[in-house]
Amino acid sequence: MPTQLAPGVWEIDTLLSGWERITAGYLIEGPAPVLIETGSQSSVPALLAALRVLGLAPGELAGIAVTHIHLDHAGGVGDVARAFPHATVYVHERGARHLADPERLVRSAAQVYGSLLDSLYGRLDPTPPERIHVLADGEQITVGPGRTLTTVDSPGHAKHHLALHDSGSGILFAGDAVGVRLPDVGVLRPATPPADFDLDQALESLRKFAERRPAGIALAHYGLLTNPTELLGEAEDALRHWAEVALGAWRAGRDIDEALEARFGHELDGADPLARQRHETVNGIHANAAGLRRWIESTGAGQGGAGQGGAPPAAPDSGP
Repeated sequence: MPTQLAPGVWEIDTLLSGWERITAGYLIEGPAPVLIETGSQSSVPALLAALRVLGLAPGELAGIAVTHIHLDHAGGVGDVARAFPHATVYVHERGARHLADPERLVRSAAQVYGSLLDSLYGRLDPTPPERIHVLADGEQITVGPGRTLTTVDSPGHAKHHLALHDSGSGILFAGDAVGVRLPDVGVLRPATPPADFDLDQALESLRKFAERRPAGIALAHYGLLTNPTELLGEAEDALRHWAEVALGAWRAGRDIDEALEARFGHELDGADPLARQRHETVNGIHANAAGLRRWIESTGAGQGGAGQGGAPPAAPDSGP
């Protein structure tokens, strides 16, 4: 069942592969309601059922916004756009062409996920180009009188990532830019996947979030957190710490994956084994290691430090 987070804000568990509290979508109510995140294509039946519970008729949804085009966030866009034929699809300019013609995106995902693609995520059906609206940084989507969603261009996790700040509730819908914190695990882990992860951009995105002084931050994985200042500080520390460990391993000729596992794998030791497995599926050390490795090699960070400013400051031994 949907959960009301604030007046006019509903959290919807999109039930990735039937798993609870892994992937979330959010409905912002008003005369022109907007859905933020569709979840994967495999999540569409659960999402549509939740929207029916909320009383949303096929002609009533005005907008479908995705924070970025990874399949666990946007895989259902084509299906949901068909179900709500009057909804405008909002996306970052770097992601728009992939929603209109998803063949390349799906092919790349198939190379990464193999058989998991269909069994866990599904594919991505195309969205008619005339239904797509490219969002600029700072653009506002009107939900109703006195209520807008302001976009925040927030690369780092992905170059096609944006967040949305609700003027009504003060909640910032942050996608994956702050990281992953599943309720059944309780550990905030950065999301640094290939091919676009960039440390400097990720840190700058966190600073932009802090400048907006949100009342709370809603993660796609998973849910609303009401301590934004503390959360953003924790997210910055985690990013710097993971990058430091990856850089140290790279410079020493050691395997980054093994170094990250040795340093951070224990953080999930207290979690239920099934919860841990699901966390690793959506935000595994292997994927984060691959993204950090690509960042080091593509930016030259391993030669002079992290990004433009040298090596990241040492993180505390206790971890993020």
